[in-house]
Amino acid sequence: MTDIDWNSGSWTTEPAHVVVADDGMRVTAVEGSDAWRITSYGFVHDTEHALLTSFDQDTAMEVSFLLDFSAQFDQAGIFVKVDDSTWIKAGVERSDGEDSLGAVVTRGFSDWSLSPVPGWHGRLVTIRASRSGDALTVRARVDDEPWRLVRVAPLDPDAAVTAGPLCCSPSRADLTVHFTAWRTEPADTSLHLDA
Repeated sequence: MTDIDWNSGSWTTEPAHVVVADDGMRVTAVEGSDAWRITSYGFVHDTEHALLTSFDQDTAMEVSFLLDFSAQFDQAGIFVKVDDSTWIKAGVERSDGEDSLGAVVTRGFSDWSLSPVPGWHGRLVTIRASRSGDALTVRARVDDEPWRLVRVAPLDPDAAVTAGPLCCSPSRADLTVHFTAWRTEPADTSLHLDA
């Protein structure tokens, strides 16, 4: 596994504040920042704070952060981008009073899936996106617990793709996310880890 330098990526939207230190990167989101396209809400939000670098075929990327959310739609994780209307965000989001693990897959229109993770608050969350063949496989875990499968989504094997840490704060101005790691390694060899 290889660490990615926090200074090697480019922001899709500049955060309010960024501090890089020995223990990782702290990102303060701008109030109203989010990523969404049309479905159900009727709007396009493309103001997410995603620090992106090249994400090659047959590669996996991991982002780790400390989970400390309190406001509706606080979120952090990984953002995988092909273009402005083709992208995937996956991680933990605070929704209706609880932290939930989920993903938004967008190909013109966004979809959204969530699953509550009530025991994860205050712990280290890692989101892993693995690019292989025509798919992106997203897994997550808390601390050193086993990986959970979050999503398998189509991803053009020939597309130029970027990816990296993501945070958004649709409903408040003072969300700061402490990212502790950003890493890459070869893609997972199987969809099912025990295979």
